[in-house]
Amino acid sequence: MPTPVTLNATSFGQITIGPGEPFLLIAGPCVLENGDLAWEIAREMKAVAGRLGISYIFKASFDKANRTSLSSFRGPGAEKGLRILGRLREEVGVPVVSDIHEPAQAEMAADYLDILQIPAFLCRQTDLLTAAARTGKVVNVKKGQFVSPWEMEYVVNKLRSAGNDRILLTERGTCFGYNNLVVDMRSLPVMRRLGYPVIYDATHSVQLPGAAGGSSGGQREFIPPLARAAVAVGIDGIFLEVHPKPDSALCDGPNSLPLAEVEPLLEQLLAVRRAIAGMTDV
Repeated sequence: MPTPVTLNATSFGQITIGPGEPFLLIAGPCVLENGDLAWEIAREMKAVAGRLGISYIFKASFDKANRTSLSSFRGPGAEKGLRILGRLREEVGVPVVSDIHEPAQAEMAADYLDILQIPAFLCRQTDLLTAAARTGKVVNVKKGQFVSPWEMEYVVNKLRSAGNDRILLTERGTCFGYNNLVVDMRSLPVMRRLGYPVIYDATHSVQLPGAAGGSSGGQREFIPPLARAAVAVGIDGIFLEVHPKPDSALCDGPNSLPLAEVEPLLEQLLAVRRAIAGMTDV
C-alpha cells in the first residue's frame, strides 16, 4: 500500500495524502487567467472541501509551455505567476501546486508552492525530476501519455536518487490513435504498488489533444463516469480542472468541469469510496 505523504504549513495546517486519509481534491483553472478568477475558484473549492470533509489543494499553471499553437494563451509567466500563487496560498489558506518545465524553475517555484508538478510530456526528463526532488518539496508526476504504468518505477527511482521520497503519481490517459486518449484503469493499482499515493486526473483524461484546430478539444461529459470508475478501482485523490464558465476559459475549456458541478460529483465519488471501503486492494 502507498506510504502517506504529508504537507504542513502555518497557512493551512496539515494535510496527509494516502490510504486511510481524507480523500484529496486537486482543482483549479488550467492556467492562471487573472487573480480574481483564481481567488473565486480557490475559495469555492475550499468551502466545498470543508463541507464534504476532504482535503483540498489549489492548482493552476503559471505558464503552459506545451500549448498546441504558438498564439495560445500561456499565462502570466513564472515570476508574476508564482507571486500570485504564493499570495493566494497565504490569503485563502490552501496549499498550491503548479507545473515546472525547466530545472532552473525548481528552486524558485519551491519558495511559493507546496507541490512541484512535472507535466506528462516531461515525466522522463532526468534533470527536471532531480531538480524538483532536491528542493525537498512534494513532487507530483503526471504519467506521460506515452509511458506504461510500470515504467513509472524509473521515474520514482530518479526522484529517490535525489533524496526525495515525497512523491505523488498522477494518471491522465494514454495516447490512443490521433487526437484521442484512453484510460487503462489497471494503471491505477499498478502505480499504487510502487508505494506512493496515486491521483486520477479526470479532466485531462477526456482531452482530445490538438483536435480543435490549433487547440485541444475535450469531452467533459465523460468526466463523471471515468472519475467514479477510478475511485472504485482505488485512488487517493482526484484532479479536476474547473472553471465557472468553461466555454470561456483561456485554456482547456472543453475538458474542464463547470464549477457548479464539482460538489455533486464529489458527493458521488465519496459514496463510491464508502461503498468499497471494506474491500481489499483498493
